[in-house]
Amino acid sequence: MASPGYCLDFEKPLVELERQIEEIKKFAAEKNIDMSEEIRRLQEKADQIKQEIYSNLTTWQRIQIARHPKRPTLLDYVGMIFTDFTELHGDRLFRDDPAMVGGLAYLDGRPVTVIGQQKGRDTKENLQRNFGMPHPEGYRKALRLMEQAAKFGRPIISLVDVVGAYPGIEAEERGQGEAVARGIREMAALGTPIVVVITGEGGSGGALAIGVGDRILMLENAYYSVISPEGCASILWKDASRAPEAAEALRLTGKDLMEFGIVDEVIREPMGGAHKDPKAMAETLKEALIRNLLPLLDQDKEALLTARYDKFRKMGAFIEG
Repeated sequence: MASPGYCLDFEKPLVELERQIEEIKKFAAEKNIDMSEEIRRLQEKADQIKQEIYSNLTTWQRIQIARHPKRPTLLDYVGMIFTDFTELHGDRLFRDDPAMVGGLAYLDGRPVTVIGQQKGRDTKENLQRNFGMPHPEGYRKALRLMEQAAKFGRPIISLVDVVGAYPGIEAEERGQGEAVARGIREMAALGTPIVVVITGEGGSGGALAIGVGDRILMLENAYYSVISPEGCASILWKDASRAPEAAEALRLTGKDLMEFGIVDEVIREPMGGAHKDPKAMAETLKEALIRNLLPLLDQDKEALLTARYDKFRKMGAFIEG
């Protein structure tokens, strides 16, 4: 069923029908009446509507699912996929940034470093986490942990979910652009395996700063783009309400990015999105992480860096006039 208290516009027919089914079940139990046939008929109709909705999602609808407030966050995945997670704090320059989380953990018994942006679940937590938009010290913390991982030979798992790096004045004053750029440059040269997963939103440099890896994976309803659809629509047409149109033009879904050679694998989500069954999503993601990481562990440093460089150099299409 859809998450209580919140549903997307295109899910409303399904949510209403599921509500009716629950009311009938409750009524039948209270009155001790056999309404199994009516419930079965309505459930079949609900299953049909569910299939029709989620088998024909538009790009904009996938973006709405990627932004769902109950979608699993970094710390949710850490708790379900990894063991013995020890969070490390601070960039050793200014402060700790709660919007960027990182630390040491074990993946299937193998020591790894895990990093990623962390969004909040409610207003209080979102304010604490700055809505998952890191300041420059967040990216410097992430780089510190990644350099530590390379020093001790630990693979890096980067889970990306960010609308963009924080664009506030104080972030710019402390070198946001430099922090993002250095993160991209240094990740390209880290001599340890890196697996990146776009788990929700993958926005601009805020995503790229922890998104350079040997394998780039992406959840089925995630998106990865140089700009948000709203930002694109505002720039092109001075009208953010045309975001659904911009989303189609940006070609930012996993299917599109697989065609462009930007993403290596699209990971299936439970029907309706990762928030419908976080445990099943975590199990699927864990299997994909292990499967993609194992071949990288056999490569020596020089081969790893050469393949990573070639991977990113091949991205993009150019037309010479």
